[in-house]
Amino acid sequence: MTERRYDVAVVGAGIVGLACALAAARRGLSVVVIDRDAQANGASIRNFGFVTVTGQPRGKVWSRAHRSRAIWDEAAREADVPVLQRGLWLPVRRLEAAAVLEAFTATEMGEGCRLMTGEEARARAPQIIGPQTVAAMWSPHELRVDSRIAIPRLAAWLADRFGVAFRRQTAVQTVEPPRLVTSRGVVEAERIVVCPGDDLVSLFPDQMAQAGVTRCKLQMMRLASPGFDLPAPVMSDLGLVRYGGYAALPEAAALRARLEAEQGQALTNGVHLIAVQDADGALVMGDSHHDAATPDPFASEAVDQLILDEWRAATGQQAPPVLQRWTGTYARGPQADLIAAPHPAVRLALITAGNGASTGFAFGEEVIADLFQET
Repeated sequence: MTERRYDVAVVGAGIVGLACALAAARRGLSVVVIDRDAQANGASIRNFGFVTVTGQPRGKVWSRAHRSRAIWDEAAREADVPVLQRGLWLPVRRLEAAAVLEAFTATEMGEGCRLMTGEEARARAPQIIGPQTVAAMWSPHELRVDSRIAIPRLAAWLADRFGVAFRRQTAVQTVEPPRLVTSRGVVEAERIVVCPGDDLVSLFPDQMAQAGVTRCKLQMMRLASPGFDLPAPVMSDLGLVRYGGYAALPEAAALRARLEAEQGQALTNGVHLIAVQDADGALVMGDSHHDAATPDPFASEAVDQLILDEWRAATGQQAPPVLQRWTGTYARGPQADLIAAPHPAVRLALITAGNGASTGFAFGEEVIADLFQET
């Protein structure tokens, strides 16, 4: 492979790699993206495509989500990525959960959100506000895309609009600035960003091990159409102890104690509910969380049933037939992200909180700024 030298080489064509490529290309830099697969196949498409602002951890991550949502709006228009849904409904059926929502809406994170009684929410969204709902929160901030469509179209847009070069089915074997030795020859670049996703051993494994990064497996399902339009993505009580923006509030302690008593198996398996809807009416529903250095590839029917049970409890609706099931894995660590500099011209960049779709675009801007040593 005979190459000219690029300003920036990005290793990995998942959402974080594409975000870094976009941030670099918008500076007028020449960019090449190198990926070992023929097309997107990992965590960036095995997800909800749900760009979530509300509930992200307070501070840096929450701000990233706001910025990323704005970039998604712009990129989706330009890249012809359909935005299938907007907003978020979060009905809860416990008074302790209602107290968490009340506390949340009183913070700066709750700006624009509306807290309602169960009756008020049922009047607005009767299809997904179950009879046990005591309160619900509506957020206008979220958007949802189909990742199977969005990721390939974003890559095509980067190539067409910014001239980003893509080298697919190409494994990067060593990074020796300004050279990257690949399975198809040498690529040269002034600066390099390595976005390995959940590949924690091929490049710079020591840095990832020192940061405590492991892998997390999740389970998801695609269900038949329920026969109605989902008015917005749906979450539930379990999400309030899973998402840091809620879970860090003092009021969440009482909710966690009750959930441990009533839904201990769900908490043990990292289950919380997100339900979104595809253009054809099918529901995408999940998920669960199990950490391991090498997660097994097998889905548990019992875990899937916990997710389906939460849908029924939250919405009062029976779950439609399951059409597809899959597992995904992503990098997970004690911090929200990892930006390391194994060489002055190289950055190792991972989002390790499972929110790449929600925060990746802003994270990519930060990585490129750091690579060019900007403050």
